[in-house]
Amino acid sequence: MLDACETIGGTIMRLIRGAGRLSLFVGQSVAHIFLPPYFPRLVLRQLIDIGYYSLPVVGMTALFTGMVLALQSYTGFTRFNAEGAIAGVVVLSMTRELAPVLAGLMVAGRVGAAIAAEIGTMRVTEQIDALTTLSVNPFKYLIAPRVLAGTLMLPCLVLLGDIVGVFGGYIVSIYNLGFNPGRYLSQTWDVVENIDVISGLIKAAVFGLIVAVMGCYHGYNSGRGAQGVGAATTNAVVSASILILIFNYLLTQVFFS
Repeated sequence: MLDACETIGGTIMRLIRGAGRLSLFVGQSVAHIFLPPYFPRLVLRQLIDIGYYSLPVVGMTALFTGMVLALQSYTGFTRFNAEGAIAGVVVLSMTRELAPVLAGLMVAGRVGAAIAAEIGTMRVTEQIDALTTLSVNPFKYLIAPRVLAGTLMLPCLVLLGDIVGVFGGYIVSIYNLGFNPGRYLSQTWDVVENIDVISGLIKAAVFGLIVAVMGCYHGYNSGRGAQGVGAATTNAVVSASILILIFNYLLTQVFFS
C-alpha cells in the first residue's frame, strides 16, 4: 500500500515539476521575443523554414481532405435528400476545425521534429554552452525566432489550407457529383461567416506556438548522445500533437459554446 502511494505521489510530483519547468520555459521564450537585441535575419530564416517549406504538405493535406469531405458528405446526405448542405459542411469543417488541426499536426511532424533535432544536437555537441560562454542568450538566439515564426506562419498556412480545402470540395462537387458551379459557390459564401475563419486562424496561432515551444523545449532539454536526441524528437512531436488536440477542444468551447 505504501509503495503504491509512493509511486503515485512520485508520478504526480514529476508531472508538477515538468509543468512548472515548461511554464517557465514558455514565459522566457515569449518574453525574449519582445526584449532586445533582435535578430531579424534569424526570424526571416525561420519564417521561410517553417512557413514556405511547409506549403506543399499543408496544401496537399487540405486539398485531399476537402475532396474526401465532399464525397463523404454526399454519401451521407443523399439518404436525407440534403445534398444542398454539402457546400456549407465543407467550408465550415475546413475553416473551423480540419484546416487548423491538420495543418498543426503536419507542421508538428515536419517542423517540431526538426527543431527538436537541431537544438538537441546543439545541446549534445555543447554549442549551446558555447553561446552562453560568448555572452549570447540561447533563448534570444535560438528559441525566440522559432517561437515567433511558428506563431506567425501557421495562420498563413491555415488560411491557404482553407482556400485549397474548399477548392478541393468544389472540384469533386462540380466534376464528380454534378453540382452547379454558381449555386455551389453561392451556398459556400452564404454559409461561411467571419467568426468561422477568424476562430480557425486564432487556433492556428496557438497551435504554431505549441509546435515551436515543444520542439524547442524538448531539444533544449535533450539527453546526451544520439539516443537523447531521438527521444527529444519523438517527445516533441507526440506532446505537440496531444496539446493541439486538447487546445482545439478548449478553443472550440470558447468560440462556439
